[in-house]
Amino acid sequence: KTGLKLAVMADAGKSDWKEKIVPSNESVLSLIRVAFYAQQVSEAVEMIHHAHELGYETTANLMAVSNIKETETDAVLEAIAPTPAGTMVIVDSFGHMYREQIDRLYRKYAEAMEGTGKTIGIHAHNNLQLAFANTIEAIILGANRADGTMAGLGRGAGNCPMELMLGFLRNPK
Repeated sequence: KTGLKLAVMADAGKSDWKEKIVPSNESVLSLIRVAFYAQQVSEAVEMIHHAHELGYETTANLMAVSNIKETETDAVLEAIAPTPAGTMVIVDSFGHMYREQIDRLYRKYAEAMEGTGKTIGIHAHNNLQLAFANTIEAIILGANRADGTMAGLGRGAGNCPMELMLGFLRNPK
């Protein structure tokens, strides 16, 4: 009873989610993070509904958003908006986005999710050592879900270092 919530990532096309996700009252997990590529949005929508029906909070994590056309991003956001996912996450899968791209995507995501009650999150990889800066930028813009890992451990060059983010979030300003 600490208030701590445990989450897992379930990838569309890779996870055996129909059989492996058990009802939330039989699990220590609280949140299912559904990760997917644009072409997998139909499966992602199905996964979000399935996890929600089993009692989980859900997020929608569109991977490789920097590698798709704007029309594809718009189509994904349109498909995710009516789902029960609580958060739409900006994912810098390759860690090569700059602040301007984070700003543009944040505004696009926020506009698409307006009126749905969804929040915007950020999941940044650190290939250009910009994960922390981009996470701060998203928080300043209004993101209220920010991913970080201990010592920045993660795929490729890693993720936003949690200890840096915690120091930033402790600042009363």
